Amino acid sequence: MGRNTVLTAVPGALVALLMLFGSSSAGEQSPGLDAETLFNNGLGHLRDGRNEQAVEAIKQAIKQDGKNAYFYKGLGQAYLRLSKYDEAISAFRKSLELNKYYVDVHNDLGTALMLAGKRAEGRKEFLAAFNDPTNPAPEVTARNIGQAYFDEKNYGEALNWFRTSIDRNRHYPEAHIRAADTLVVTGKVDEAVSVLENASSALPDDASVTLALGEAYYRAGRFNDAKARLEEVSKKDPLGPLGKRARDLLSRFPK
Repeated sequence: MGRNTVLTAVPGALVALLMLFGSSSAGEQSPGLDAETLFNNGLGHLRDGRNEQAVEAIKQAIKQDGKNAYFYKGLGQAYLRLSKYDEAISAFRKSLELNKYYVDVHNDLGTALMLAGKRAEGRKEFLAAFNDPTNPAPEVTARNIGQAYFDEKNYGEALNWFRTSIDRNRHYPEAHIRAADTLVVTGKVDEAVSVLENASSALPDDASVTLALGEAYYRAGRFNDAKARLEEVSKKDPLGPLGKRARDLLSRFPK
């Protein structure tokens, strides 16, 4: 609760590309490399945070093979990392031009459009992805639509889409957490607790859900319940951001 969130593309946006083409040392490009190797090197740069190098490597791959939708998807991801939204939009649209059935790219394009401030166009792309029966992760698309409405303070629509996300996959933690955040913002803390208790039953080992439930208990004044949950997160993630957040909340408890 109280987290800063941004729209994200569906799982697979970068990870699937890396898995598909493998990983490389991402060394300097040299003449004679084939398009797939250049692209693979670009993904290696992207994985390691060398986003400018990733753009250049992938553009070199596209020079050799300008009909590969995967390459343009990767280029769009690299531009997104650089906050070059217009360039990302162009790359994702080219990917869809080359493969109109590439449903993941509708999610990517929707994200780029949202970040560029073109919210109506972004929602249209998310809806296109959500309504596609081949969408591998409709729960994430629904979450993205919900987040778009949340950012616009249209909390009723946001909650509807977060609940749709839960209905599509009750084991997707972010949907439960964002639904609870929306309920908290609208003053329905007890309902938020109920959502997260259900999430905790479905996902007992997910530290992010446990943390959110601890925060919800804290907001509801159920300090003993909150303390137990937050201490659990601190133990599970002693060095990570979730554990740090849990310990910060524990430090605020009434003495």
